[in-house]
Amino acid sequence: MPAVTLASPPKRSLFKPSLDWLLVFVPVAIALKFLGSSPTWLFIFACLAVIPLAGWMGRATEHLAEKVGEGIGGLLNATFGNAAELIIALIALQKGLDGVVKASITGSIIGNVLLVLGLSLFCGGLKYRTQRFNRTVARSSATTLLLAAIALVMPTIFHKVADEAGRWTIQTEQRLSLAISVVLFITYIATLLFSLKTHKELFSGQSEADAQAEANAAEVEDVVTEPHNEHEEWSMKRSIVTLLISTFFVAWMSELLVGSVEAARSSLGLTEVFVGVIVVAIIGNAAEHSTAVMSALKNKNDLAVGIAIGSSIQIALFVAPVLVFASYLFGKPLDLEFSLAETAAVVVAVGISAQIAGDGESNWLEGAQLLAVYAILGILFFFLPEIHVGPATTTH
Repeated sequence: MPAVTLASPPKRSLFKPSLDWLLVFVPVAIALKFLGSSPTWLFIFACLAVIPLAGWMGRATEHLAEKVGEGIGGLLNATFGNAAELIIALIALQKGLDGVVKASITGSIIGNVLLVLGLSLFCGGLKYRTQRFNRTVARSSATTLLLAAIALVMPTIFHKVADEAGRWTIQTEQRLSLAISVVLFITYIATLLFSLKTHKELFSGQSEADAQAEANAAEVEDVVTEPHNEHEEWSMKRSIVTLLISTFFVAWMSELLVGSVEAARSSLGLTEVFVGVIVVAIIGNAAEHSTAVMSALKNKNDLAVGIAIGSSIQIALFVAPVLVFASYLFGKPLDLEFSLAETAAVVVAVGISAQIAGDGESNWLEGAQLLAVYAILGILFFFLPEIHVGPATTTH
């Protein structure tokens, strides 16, 4: 009882570090736009503004999911889980920045399974000697992600083979990408059916007895030492209004971000691929980064691993196909041919993450290894010269 009475939620929530502090950059970005400031500064502040807004979108979706029931709630979480990245990519697609769009797809997959998962395992491993999670779910998710990686590699292989045979055309590659997108989207529906209906018990919590005991102990510790602000229940009206407002501002900030990206990357000396693979991907996934890391620190590794790998699955099976479908509405068909560096990076990222997630337990060194691979790939994309694929390639 004394521990409860000594808690001071208002003061702790006020001074506790939070992504919400970055909300100050929303009016700053708007002001820079109307004042006609440097595109570089506008790009930087718009990026920072998207981070907390994406977090509020996620929070509102979770509370709304609790109100509408398990089935529809799971669908909402799955659909809006990567809404910020989807909005940014749609706006970039509309403006004809296909290179940034495709780089953001591979960047989000790489970032989730290397940066988000790596940081989660590393931070959680520093606090707990060994952390465990549901091996069956992790393997199933890793297999699904491997399938997605195979699908995304195929257009690049097709281009190389058809080009050598003198039979490559952009129209054929676009049709191939569209067909693969249909398969990916159907697979996405199947994964939702698997996780929300036929095998939902696998995703209801940790199955390992010792992991459950540790998680329960962590929960008890949280009850004594932390306020319950994060568990505050929202009404249906508040959830919907928050989701609509945050979505509106994410779209606005994304418009400013994309509108200034070309001038900003030239000013900063960055390539289109680096901006898409590293910068845009990190910005779009920042809210998920914090949630996954905090879950790992509470020894909720099922949640941390689920966020990291699950987000990559959503990008590959849902966001990528939706972008391809939407590109036809914009009259600018998008193909899924990636550069050789992006293709190799996705295969490497998926392979090493599947290897680490396969045994159902982790430690800080495995997290450090994932972060090291991400750093190596980041260095590669930083020094990689500008590369044009798809429509920019000469046809035969």
